[in-house]
Amino acid sequence: MAVVGDLRVLLRFRDFRRLLAVRLLSQGADGVYQVALATYVVFSPEKQTSPAAIASAMAVLLLPYSLVGPFAGVLLDRWRRRQVLVHGNVLRAALASLTAVLMFSGAPDWLFYASALCVTAVNRFVLAGLSAALPRVVDTDRLVMANALSPTAGTLAATAGGGLAFVVRVVVADSDAAVVLLGAALYLCSALAALRMARELLGPDRPPVRPRLVAALAGTARGLLAGVRHLAARRPAAHALVSMTLMRFCFGALTVMVLMLCRYAWSSGEPGGDDGLALLGIAVGASGAGFFVAAVVTPWAAGRLGARGWMAVCAAAAAVLGPVLLLPFAPVPVLAAAFVIGFTTQGAKIATDTVVQSTADDGFRGRIFSLYDVLFNVAFVGAAGVAALMLPPDGKSAPLVASVALIYAAIAATLARFDAQ
Repeated sequence: MAVVGDLRVLLRFRDFRRLLAVRLLSQGADGVYQVALATYVVFSPEKQTSPAAIASAMAVLLLPYSLVGPFAGVLLDRWRRRQVLVHGNVLRAALASLTAVLMFSGAPDWLFYASALCVTAVNRFVLAGLSAALPRVVDTDRLVMANALSPTAGTLAATAGGGLAFVVRVVVADSDAAVVLLGAALYLCSALAALRMARELLGPDRPPVRPRLVAALAGTARGLLAGVRHLAARRPAAHALVSMTLMRFCFGALTVMVLMLCRYAWSSGEPGGDDGLALLGIAVGASGAGFFVAAVVTPWAAGRLGARGWMAVCAAAAAVLGPVLLLPFAPVPVLAAAFVIGFTTQGAKIATDTVVQSTADDGFRGRIFSLYDVLFNVAFVGAAGVAALMLPPDGKSAPLVASVALIYAAIAATLARFDAQ
């Protein structure tokens, strides 16, 4: 297969392999940590979880960062990205350990959420730095393949980390705090892996700047506006980001629905029992399998259809297959839907990453990818809020499925029209 040949060539780049190792360990830790949070918030027997409670938790964890997230990109364009990866992962290891202590001690919810918020805030710096650094470790001809492999491999690592967390939680230790400590150890391993790269390797090209606090804030605001103008002048990138944000909204709404189905509709015993948790783990695995297949197919498909053409195909597939598989609200077809939605979402994301990286200048990539992350967060939280209004307690909502299908169809039609121009 041509993909296998390109992959072998790509993995010969030493610095790409090292950056990929950092990503795999970091996002594997993310998967462990996020599953621990999900099981603590959603599946704890003492908690009466509802769609509104899930939406509130997502808002607490993600929206505060979204207010300051765009500033991360400007800092990434000033700081050495390799140092961000080292220090960011060390800080997350410490904060995750604190989260475990709070879980174990039964601390108030607000203190637990504050700790988790700090971990996710640092996570935005690390993920944006990984994406902005990717063009520094591969050549231009391999950038599409790198975008197919690296972020998707990271997503698969997060899925594997989530699977490992499910195994530890269900089989080894019935303790969310123990799972969080496992994530902390993986964060520390990621920091150590980043030390294998040269300090100057990942850029940015300009030397580090250390202005006073007031000057840094003013410069950050100006840099953010410059990043928005830079993006607005590159319409293909802007169209791709808007489309991907809407697809992320759909993904978020369906995620909340599956969480409620696993918590209540598919638990044979008490709500939140181990059988529902196991089904959620299988759903995560099915979605991860879709991510993997998308990584294999997308370079070939985007090369023939164009990035926006492939995004249109992905959205159309989700619009058609989503309702067919989801409306029975039975475990097997919903698990198949998890694969389809994982495939189409990741396929569109790979195409979006490529469009943004190929059209944005290196000095602007950090702030643009930070904006990208913020759009993801806001879309996911907004989707959770909409799902909270539409979902019944057992998670079975035909209107929600139909609404998501209509959004996918609108995305497909719009992208097809732009691609034809």
